[in-house]
Amino acid sequence: MSSPHNKSTAVVTALAALDEGRTPERSVLREAVRSLLAVLAERAPGRSVEVRVPPYGAIQCAPGPRHTRGNPPNVVEMSPRTWLELATGRLGWAEAVAGGRVQVSGVRADISAYLPL
Repeated sequence: MSSPHNKSTAVVTALAALDEGRTPERSVLREAVRSLLAVLAERAPGRSVEVRVPPYGAIQCAPGPRHTRGNPPNVVEMSPRTWLELATGRLGWAEAVAGGRVQVSGVRADISAYLPL
């Protein structure tokens, strides 16, 4: 099965920049983050977990109780680079959480079952 992000020019370009030790252009990084968040939302439909990748995007995903007001009880937050690495399988969930690269709160905040995309 082919991953949808393999067809995203932004994801490929952002990963290539990271591999070369460069910071991806802001517009490329933004598009890469958003395209991978869209894939996660599609593969894990629901509204019980909020995944935040500031400053580029946030989605709600995963089945369970829907969050509607105030701060969501189940939150996953990380940097754009960490999100790219997790979503593409370059970084494991447990390693990212243990290393403090992903901040999680709530009993449903473990999205490792959906990663890599």
